Amino acid sequence: MERTLKKGKKAEAAAPEVKKEKRVVNDSERHKPFGKTAWAPVDDVYVPRHYPRTVYSAVDAVELLKSFQALDFTPHDQPVYVDLKLDMKLEKKKKIEPFVGMLHLPHPFKTDVNKVLVFTEDANQARVAQECGAAFVGGAELIQQILDDEVEADFYVAVPEMLPKLTPLKNKLRKKFPKSKRGSIGINIPKMLSLFRTGHEYGVESECYVRTQVATLDFPTQHILANLQIILTDVRSHRPADMGPLIERAILSSRTSEALWFNSESLLPQTPEDEQQQ
Repeated sequence: MERTLKKGKKAEAAAPEVKKEKRVVNDSERHKPFGKTAWAPVDDVYVPRHYPRTVYSAVDAVELLKSFQALDFTPHDQPVYVDLKLDMKLEKKKKIEPFVGMLHLPHPFKTDVNKVLVFTEDANQARVAQECGAAFVGGAELIQQILDDEVEADFYVAVPEMLPKLTPLKNKLRKKFPKSKRGSIGINIPKMLSLFRTGHEYGVESECYVRTQVATLDFPTQHILANLQIILTDVRSHRPADMGPLIERAILSSRTSEALWFNSESLLPQTPEDEQQQ
């Protein structure tokens, strides 16, 4: 009888614990949010933590940043930044790999051109690269010069045939090493140079955050929104088709302003997956 009881206790101990799902409280029909004073303050003097955070439309967020600048007498051409938090989780404890994006903004804010090095040993391709504005063009002879810091560029692109010879540069170039995912490997040299000489780069930092400049505050509101839309659309393109929204939280700010939460979905075009979820 004692042995039977002991076996029963062992079986109970070995049983896996059932994790309770976090219950989401829907307080939309309450007279006030759970744990808050009210849905909105009644005047201009209030304690922010006692009320739900305000989420603005993208247009209102940009207009507020412009009004803050006028009231504070801060530089009118200060940078405008977007800060995104992404849901990188997949099924079975897998995650989306951190990615880097390179794109052309409809209204660029940079005036300088990036220095791009092209790896190729084909004479015709080298001539095309030079005509399209490459800062450096060459083959294996450039490897040692790069290792010795004699040659340095903002971006490095290569034709596929050069990849086996570039292995010694992996530790030196790190994130700048040519990769097909970044569009820095290919045979269309004019297209790659056009993108990397004048394009805007962003990347995922700290596993799930994208922080990048969008424009400067003296841009017209529609120009800022157009740049913002291009960046948000490119970020969302890294979302698997069967996954929910990738962008969990979006913040817009300027160099001297407070951070404004805004609704990023309003700037994103509808996809077939979004329509099915609705």
